[in-house]
Amino acid sequence: MDAREQLLQAAIKVYSASGVRGATTKRIAQEAGVNEVTLFRHFGSKDALLHEALALSARALFESGLPAEPTDPATELGAFARNHYNALWDHRELIRVAMGEFGDHPESTQVACESSAQFDRELKSYLTQLKTMGLAAGDWEPDAAASMLLGTLFADVMGRDCMPQCYSGFSQDAAVGHYLSLFLRAIGVEAGASDSRGPFSFPGVAGAVR
Repeated sequence: MDAREQLLQAAIKVYSASGVRGATTKRIAQEAGVNEVTLFRHFGSKDALLHEALALSARALFESGLPAEPTDPATELGAFARNHYNALWDHRELIRVAMGEFGDHPESTQVACESSAQFDRELKSYLTQLKTMGLAAGDWEPDAAASMLLGTLFADVMGRDCMPQCYSGFSQDAAVGHYLSLFLRAIGVEAGASDSRGPFSFPGVAGAVR
């Protein structure tokens, strides 16, 4: 790993722990194992480094993985939900810090979420195609459906470890399967028979979170 990549990863780690104010160039350079001169040579300023690091992290977080044209919605949405849940879980501390700093440092939050708009559009486009192609049934709006699915996954990730009492009825391992079972029924997609616990068995969804 070269110095530039080390600095980007170090910036995300320090920012996730301490926010903008705590993410000093000295701390980031120390975490990366380089000196501050190297940091400034590669990025010019702390703001430029954080901007690039947060944008890089956002792109990794908001890669939907959905195909351009739906063919098997249960499988495709199952894989999408599992991958997105894992990405949110891996970045939950960064997301919490970015949201908490919105009042004082809105630019950091905006950079961290830059890719989410494109991600949201991709999911809405995919759901719209499901209706157009007759792969989903019922009277529902793609925008509302996308918000429901994304909001449910986000709420679980943000709340499961700090409000465990709200999620005591089902394990983290089973969560995505439960959510997808309800979601697919709501949009009129058939996904096969359910198991004894309630959720459908989705290829790419069953099994441990990871």
